[in-house]
Amino acid sequence: MTAIIDFLNNIFWGYVLIYGLIAVGIYFTIRLRFLQVVHFGEMIRSIAAAPATDRQGISPFQALCTSLASRVGTGNIAGVAVALVLGGPGAIFWMWVVAFVGMATAYSESTLAQLYKVKDASDADAVYRGGPAFYIARGLGLPWLGGVFSVCLILSFGLVFNAVQANSIADAMEGAFGLPKIATGVALAALTAVVIFGGIRQIASVASYVVPFMAALYLLMAIIVVIMNIGEVPGMLWHIVANAFGLSEAAGGIAGGVAAAMLNGVKRGLFSNEAGMGSAPNIAAAATPNPHHPSSQGFVQAFGVFIDTILVCTATALMILLAEVYVPGGELTGTQLTQASLAEHVGAIGPIFVAIAIFFFAFTSIIGNYAYSEMALSFLGVGTKTGLMALRGLVLIMVIWGALQAVATVFNLADASMGLMATINLIAILALSGTVVALTRNYFEQRKAGVEPKFHAAEHPEIAKGVDREIWK
Repeated sequence: MTAIIDFLNNIFWGYVLIYGLIAVGIYFTIRLRFLQVVHFGEMIRSIAAAPATDRQGISPFQALCTSLASRVGTGNIAGVAVALVLGGPGAIFWMWVVAFVGMATAYSESTLAQLYKVKDASDADAVYRGGPAFYIARGLGLPWLGGVFSVCLILSFGLVFNAVQANSIADAMEGAFGLPKIATGVALAALTAVVIFGGIRQIASVASYVVPFMAALYLLMAIIVVIMNIGEVPGMLWHIVANAFGLSEAAGGIAGGVAAAMLNGVKRGLFSNEAGMGSAPNIAAAATPNPHHPSSQGFVQAFGVFIDTILVCTATALMILLAEVYVPGGELTGTQLTQASLAEHVGAIGPIFVAIAIFFFAFTSIIGNYAYSEMALSFLGVGTKTGLMALRGLVLIMVIWGALQAVATVFNLADASMGLMATINLIAILALSGTVVALTRNYFEQRKAGVEPKFHAAEHPEIAKGVDREIWK
């Protein structure tokens, strides 16, 4: 079994996804005419729009914060450090490239999630349900494949990755404050229960308060570090770009030069921002967009990729690169490198700050990942009260279990599961790319005419198959 899982991971992560995610991102970037640059302002406008009055959806801002809760995790702290150690400063440039093309992918998958969302008829106060499983079933007519996707999502994001996040929190709390891992695990499970037993709405509400606070505080610390080292920043930014293309010598310890920078930057960038993975569209579908058009929520989620990688990952990279403890190819890596770097900049408070940041980043990832799982459970037809109680119970067990021990073996299984779901999602959004282009064209035709974009399914029979006309009337 271990050999099979390792083989699948080698195929998915060594070939299919590394190249596939970038290729799909480039494809949508070109086909949508560099939408992430030309219409960057539309992203801000879609997030800042007042919440619509539709009681069945959450607000675009809440959807953004919930997706960021999952995107912004320990990868933004530990993952960036690993990329720098294994790939050198040039790895950060390739993380930027991945984020740039990933914004177009994130726009496309979340636009489709909005278009094919459904109302939960079993509960008058429930949120909309949607995501890749729904556009695979309703848009492509392949419900069995949507079922495979859903099972993979629950296994990877809902269960195993939450154990990994809990493990990161327990390690950080033990290292910074000497707290026993069992105490951290039980306390974390209790805190998680308070949030997830309130359902999607409560998760979205908590995320809308916690995520902006944690991101702002982390970016503020990075700004302080940059100001303290302002004279070195221009040279450091040039060093990142030059190292990415081999224009400056890679420091000792880096094997592979440009190739190592590209591979590690791409891998960590993909893991961090999740564009194309098929995760964020699950919460994007729950929103009531304003303006009332599927593309609106696509812009919101594209901005989420920008925040995750261009802002938060770059903040971590600068804090590490501006510290003397950073050695490419060195033994100090991961969270420990980030803590040591910040300790050099601001003293003893640095490692404590990183431990607290890990807590917030990882905890919000747990509740965000659970929200995705709830959507998948609904698609499988077992999103009943009993089904949801069982899922929540399993999530809490995995949180406690993950806090107590390393989860390397099952993490490999989750990687394979996520690799399969991401591959399915990429094929689906490529197959539905014509629909994405048509929706985008319709959105900007209305903007150009001076009216607020609105989508009416009845006016678009060529893409209305599988769309809930009651939602988009």
